[in-house]
Amino acid sequence: MKQKGYDSQLQRPTQEPPNEVTNGMTSPPALEPDRSVSPASVNPAIARPGMGKWLFRGFVLGLSATVSAVVGAALVLMMPLPTAIAPTGAREPFSLNDLWRQGFRYQITRPVNILVMGVDLPLNLPEGSDPNDMFAGRSDTMLLVHLDPATQTVSVLSIPRDTRVDIPELGIEKINYANAAGGPELAAKVVSSTLNGVTIDRYVRVSTGAFRELVDLMGGIEVYVPERMEYTDNTQKLKIDLQPGHQTLSGEQAEQFARYRNDADGDIGRVQRQQQVIRALREKLSSPAMLTKLPAAIELFQKYIDTNLSMEEMLALANFGLDLERDNFQMVMLPGRFSTPDESVASYWILDPVAKDQVMQEHFDVSSIAAVTQQHDRKELQIAVQNASSNPQIGTQMAAYLEAQGYGNVYVIEDWPEAQSQTQIIAQRGDLHSAELMEAVLGVGEIVPASTGDLQSDLTIRVGNDWTQQPRIQNSY
Repeated sequence: MKQKGYDSQLQRPTQEPPNEVTNGMTSPPALEPDRSVSPASVNPAIARPGMGKWLFRGFVLGLSATVSAVVGAALVLMMPLPTAIAPTGAREPFSLNDLWRQGFRYQITRPVNILVMGVDLPLNLPEGSDPNDMFAGRSDTMLLVHLDPATQTVSVLSIPRDTRVDIPELGIEKINYANAAGGPELAAKVVSSTLNGVTIDRYVRVSTGAFRELVDLMGGIEVYVPERMEYTDNTQKLKIDLQPGHQTLSGEQAEQFARYRNDADGDIGRVQRQQQVIRALREKLSSPAMLTKLPAAIELFQKYIDTNLSMEEMLALANFGLDLERDNFQMVMLPGRFSTPDESVASYWILDPVAKDQVMQEHFDVSSIAAVTQQHDRKELQIAVQNASSNPQIGTQMAAYLEAQGYGNVYVIEDWPEAQSQTQIIAQRGDLHSAELMEAVLGVGEIVPASTGDLQSDLTIRVGNDWTQQPRIQNSY
């Protein structure tokens, strides 16, 4: 794992002083100094039995919010610590477990934003680039992760790789080119300027090879493949061949699922599948059984990850994850639309400025006039209804019920290919407030804070069999 500390000009590595937390990534306007990690003492006498399990769970839930969004947590619990933060006089390699037992702990003390990029094979690089640098390619996946210690929440914003942006000195490009053109510094600057000047504190870059090996190391992940997927990507040397249905995917198959784009939704459909993979990774990584895989995982990530997170900051993320509840992990995709042939020859994802402002305000606390003044009521919300029950008529019945409740823009989409027991209220554009109100109206279901519903909707209602068991509601319209 490449690990860097930078001085204020982001030019040369700096030496970190003992027992202090340094600034890390700084300088360009998008990259403000981070003073959010501070040490706090922990009384070793109150350590609980099974501390190793809790440490692992904390690290998984903390860092899976960042790295596992692409490949899982950068599992470093058993790594020998740098001499700068190892206890004075330690003669043997000193691990995080040792450090934690002696009552040394780091914490996140303010909201932190981390840019996570899954990087393609380095093909068609700009002149002067190193073809042997596995992190020099375009970003196949780009995520902005917000960790808020005050609310104990994590928000993950998926940024489609085809998003149209203005890259300094290059002009209009797809956002995935920023890393290839100028590394993580330029990528962070472009993301910040695109997203209302949001501060980016750190970055994590992951080579695509890590994803395959991590999934194999975990014994595969459980994913529902909704349709036949068959496609060959000669550029990235990727052959995709998946059958529909619930299944355990190997590392190679999981990469095929996450990177498939040969359907009507193209790159946006891939973003939705990547969010499914994130959820599957988090479920698998949360298992205590993964603790035995740590040594192999550490070796894997040392090879495939580049970051400017310091060891102390990784410890802070681990600590943050200890109390992170499953429902406090929220995902949303950057709202927008596909470009038309009249707008450009290349295919772009064009941002919806109003919806973008709303996402940045709700999930990243970045205010704007448009977001403050825009209020959704029932008549304005775009509600997609998708039947996922055993009754073929339930979709139209749900739509009629919602219209009777005052929702003015309700439409029915193609049935979900598999029946499910519980109704899902999918916050497609990150509008959790409207999702909570919908939950109260329906009286059933769970809120899914992820952009895995219909692209045109504000909310997608995936109707399960629990709705069919509510005669009182169904007889009310």
